[in-house]
Amino acid sequence: MSLSPEPLIEQRADPWILEHAGCYYFIASVPDYDRLEIRAADTIAGLAKAPATTVWRKPDTGPLRELIWAPELHHLDGVWVIYFAAAPSREIVDGLFQHRMYAITCTAADPIAGPWSEPQRIETPLESFCLDATTFCHRGRHYYVWAQKDPEIAGNSNLYIAELAGPDRLAGPPTRLSVPEYEWEKRGFLVNEGPAVLKRHGRLFLTYSASATDENYCVGLLWADADSDPLDATSWSKSPTPVLESDTERHIFGPGHSGFTTSEDGTTDLLVYHARTYTDIQGDPLWDPNRHTYVKPIRWDDQGFPDFGRAGEDTLVPARDAQ
Repeated sequence: MSLSPEPLIEQRADPWILEHAGCYYFIASVPDYDRLEIRAADTIAGLAKAPATTVWRKPDTGPLRELIWAPELHHLDGVWVIYFAAAPSREIVDGLFQHRMYAITCTAADPIAGPWSEPQRIETPLESFCLDATTFCHRGRHYYVWAQKDPEIAGNSNLYIAELAGPDRLAGPPTRLSVPEYEWEKRGFLVNEGPAVLKRHGRLFLTYSASATDENYCVGLLWADADSDPLDATSWSKSPTPVLESDTERHIFGPGHSGFTTSEDGTTDLLVYHARTYTDIQGDPLWDPNRHTYVKPIRWDDQGFPDFGRAGEDTLVPARDAQ
């Protein structure tokens, strides 16, 4: 008998929950990888039964015609932005898909109602596989963090940061923050991806995911002092061990692509992530639809560092009725 906790939302990978003006918004990769859809509810648990509205669908031709991955919804200076990755085909070249990063924007009060702009590509100095963009604001400046392949560095992807000049444009050259170096970052594939940033206790905390997208997938952590320059790579320290990994006792495997939100009363920081409940995956894990969305509380130690606990414990239960 499985001991797996119930997921918040089934078959939604790369989950992202944004709280804005008392409403929670949810966006994630859908199993068909063909569209961007948003849910909204008054509570996090209510997202489980909230209707999903498609706000953009991939075209039949062109550079965005395949594999719509890892969307995130943000609200930047009054503008809604969805960052996502798309590819021109399902072809793998030199061991990698051909994704690039894009943004769509909306100036309406309600992002579900739209309308949304046409996608704009986020240009970076490297012309290579890239994905998993996120953003955060710190001391009045907006920063963009993402994963990208450097042809000069072994592996699939590294983590980069740059300041934003606008929702879809970098203000300057990027800084490389992290490359796969530890054994747990290189199981199956050499991967650093899926970054997310949380500001707490005088520090910037950046979680990311590492290794192949099977039971080896796990979460790592970088951190920097809030008074330091986020664009200076030396500002950041890196945990030598993962901070969240498979919980075999509770049948939660490959936790990763994490993000953050807060409880309705504002007292508890929450980790949002996806995971599977089994390890027997047929074929490439990317085509297995059963990565589910989970939410769990974050605890803080005496030094002001996050304690994510075990992946399957203290999981938020979904609401039974729509909210």
